[in-house]
Amino acid sequence: MPELPEVEVVRAGLARHVTGRTVTRVEVLDPRPLRRQDGGAQAFVNRLTGRTVTAAVRRGKFLWLPLDDGHALSAHLGMSGQLLVRGTASATGAGPGPESASAAAFLADPGARPGGRPVDLSATVQPRYVRDLSISPRHLRVRIHLSTCTSTDISAGGGQSVPGPGSGAVLDLVDQRMLGGLHVVELVPTADGAPGGAGSPEPLLPADATHIARDLLDPALQRTGPGGVVARVRASKRAIKTLLLDQGLVSGIGNIYADEGLWEAGVHGLRPGSALGPRVVARILRSTAEVMARALQAGGTSFDALYVDVEGAAGFFARELRAYGRQGLECRRCGAAMAREVLAGRSHTYCPRCQTRPRRPVRSQPTPRAPR
Repeated sequence: MPELPEVEVVRAGLARHVTGRTVTRVEVLDPRPLRRQDGGAQAFVNRLTGRTVTAAVRRGKFLWLPLDDGHALSAHLGMSGQLLVRGTASATGAGPGPESASAAAFLADPGARPGGRPVDLSATVQPRYVRDLSISPRHLRVRIHLSTCTSTDISAGGGQSVPGPGSGAVLDLVDQRMLGGLHVVELVPTADGAPGGAGSPEPLLPADATHIARDLLDPALQRTGPGGVVARVRASKRAIKTLLLDQGLVSGIGNIYADEGLWEAGVHGLRPGSALGPRVVARILRSTAEVMARALQAGGTSFDALYVDVEGAAGFFARELRAYGRQGLECRRCGAAMAREVLAGRSHTYCPRCQTRPRRPVRSQPTPRAPR
């Protein structure tokens, strides 16, 4: 599932391409991704048509587009969902921007990195659960037609043709497995009065996202410090990796960046939060935040055609992973063979030397009763 860096890349692209545009028409090719919409597919079309997108906002892995009527188009990408923008200037022949160009150069020349540092390609093998994703029409679920930024009224074309740059744009939901989806929901005030998430100063967030905690890159959390998160981690007997994946505790972290952050901090994911000192927990949170910030600079972690930005470009942080997907390979820190195990139904890749596995407590045998 895409995590904070991958969703932030999508959010930034949506902010560039769809903010200020008005929804002129909505095509629902498959209603299943709208299963969370009150009133069903027709209510989704009615509530979205004619509304103007005012921003693109993200909290953790949660993404939404605020509308001009106090509601928002909420999106969850699931395992294979993509939001692709077609018909904007950059998607119709303007050429890639400097970031896309640098990414292309990186992929074409693995040694083309600042300082000439060679790039390890060992972590580019995709996990077993990731499948190839086609953007053929059978995976196109919802198409949202948007106006140009200067006009809110365009003539609707026939069929499913993609409009040119002079007639607006389209936002496509492409999803092979349909574990994600879209729905229009009301915006409500944040409990702490701070901005709802990255991309907007408004203290608002979707009504069904109030349980989502702030993420490690959220300025509001950085201002208050991680003390509250540290205390909640240390109050729990659950494994630290399970706690990192709890979106109600701290959002945005998934399997990839939990493994990466724990490796950076030198802590095995099975260690209970209550057994960790405050400095250790703070180090884990800091390391995880730093890993996600580096991944964001690289466009996120992409496997095959998954987790791309709104123009279909993949991120290339997979080449810099130090734990996730590297089982059996040498630890980049000590050289030991990386190990993998299942923890609460999720894979956990770690270094058995750098991240000592906690010993399981030995259960005392009951004392046999003396015969009477």
